[in-house]
This record gives sequence, structure tokens and C-alpha cells, in this order.
Amino acid sequence: MILFEAKEVTKRFATQTALDRVSISVPEQSIYGLLGPNGAGKTTLIRIINQITAPDTGALFLNGRPLRPDDVNIIGYLPEERGLYKKMKVGEQALYLAQLKGLSHAEAMRRLKYWFKKLQITDWWDKKVEELSKGMQQKVQFVTTVLHEPKLLIFDEPFTGFDPINVKQIKDEILFLRERGATIIFSTHNMSSVEELCDNITLINKANTILEGSVEKIRHDWAGNEFEIVFAGEVTPSANGHFTVLSSTFDEGRSTVLVKAADPVDNNGILSAMTAAGQVLSFNPALPSMNEIFIRVVETKNKEAAKN
Repeated sequence: MILFEAKEVTKRFATQTALDRVSISVPEQSIYGLLGPNGAGKTTLIRIINQITAPDTGALFLNGRPLRPDDVNIIGYLPEERGLYKKMKVGEQALYLAQLKGLSHAEAMRRLKYWFKKLQITDWWDKKVEELSKGMQQKVQFVTTVLHEPKLLIFDEPFTGFDPINVKQIKDEILFLRERGATIIFSTHNMSSVEELCDNITLINKANTILEGSVEKIRHDWAGNEFEIVFAGEVTPSANGHFTVLSSTFDEGRSTVLVKAADPVDNNGILSAMTAAGQVLSFNPALPSMNEIFIRVVETKNKEAAKN
């Protein structure tokens, strides 16, 4: 089931087109990556979903019906620009924001205690926001975003200011929220996070959608003529007319060999050569990373645009 949908959304600011007929379709209880270079239009689309600004044309749907003004109550938004009141105490502010979202004082306190304990930030309750580091403030704002258990969560660069340990902790919490039923739109430049978290993505460049689909399918579609073969024991196959060996490593009784196939790809020829070289444990396409795909797609589109 599709929880959120944007259809043919266009937004212009004076002479600049920020979005040009962009559509996304976000399945329920999934993590949807919204990707693109700086200035591509991602934040504009996020602001439109949050009804901070309106599209010039296009339509937005939540649960199959047009998006309504009161839907902001079932959306949680963590913006890239952080917005906590620096002079207020952390607990006082978190409680205030929770009640703005419709929670009673008692329910807000119960949920805040749960999240503060879970993220190990209980000691921050009586500190002023200005006493916290950027990463610490980010944790507090993450809590205030998810506290009212919105159906749709939107995270814009949620890992800014975090060290690797806290990045992992927030990633784990995002996956936990999905398991509990949340649907998440996730905007980031961190492509490794996309591979770890996202089920589907849309890549926007210069206001246009240039790539969309499931992360798994995109990686397979963009796989070239490289293969990773794992052998039992120490094996280094000799190159032949079917392939060249790009790398070979041996660890814990296994050899991992990366080969590049001749063009056109001859899978059977490569596999025959591999089985002749040793005991093959696995034979798989070497899938490109989302970072590699991101660079290739954006550079290709930019070159095409430069020619026109």
C-alpha cells in the first residue's frame, strides 16, 4: 500500500525552477531515500510535503486522499536546519514541543522518559540547549520529532554533527521505527546510509527526477561486467579470453577474486574457468555502490545537458 504520493509537482521561484514535474510514491512502512546534489530540489519537495510552501502545480496524497492542512499532526519533520530554543532547558523544551503535537502532560512525560533513557540522555534534562554540542542537540531534536509517533517521518540529513557511534545508534532507531510501523522519507548525501537503510529511492538533479526504484534493483541494473567469486582455499585463476583478474585476496581459508568479463559478457565461460581453477563457493555480480551510481548518473545527465 502507498502511504504518500506526490504527482507531477512543479515549483518555481522567480526565474528558477526548483522542481519540474517530480513524482514520488512512498510505500507504507518503508524507508524512502530522497537523493540529489546540493540545490537539486530535495529540500523544496520536503517543504512542500510539510506544507511550509505550496507547489505551483501537481498534487499530494496521504493514504490515497489529498493532503490536508491538519495532516501536519501525523507528520514528524527533522529539518536540516536545527530549531531548538537555546536558552530553554532540554526537558522543558521537549515537553513543550510534545504538548504542541497534542500529547497530554502525563503521556508526554512517559514517552520522554522512555526515549531519554533509550538514547542515554537522561542527564541532559536540566541542561540548557546552548550547553549541548551540535550532536547532542541533534539527539534531542530527533526525540521531539518521533515522540508523537507520526505515521510519516521526514529526516533531512539526520546524521549531521554525529560521530560514528551516534550515527549507528540513530540508524538503529530509524530501522526500529520502521519495524513499529512508521513510514520514513530520508534525505541524505551519505550513500552508505542509503544502502543500509533505504528500500526505495528517487534521485533528483537540477529539479528533475533522473533515477528511481528499489535500491536492490537499481544496483543490479547498474552492475557492469564485473564478478566476485569466492573459492575454498587459496586460488588465483589465470586470465583468459573470457576475463581479466582485477584483484585477489585470501582470508580465513577463502579466496575472494574480482574479475572483469570480456564484452559481451560470457557468464558460462567465466564460470567454467572458475570451476576449473578451484572449488567455487559463490559466484555473483559485483554490484556497484549507490555512491558510484549517484556519481555516474549525475555526471551523465550533466554532460547531456551541456550538449543541449
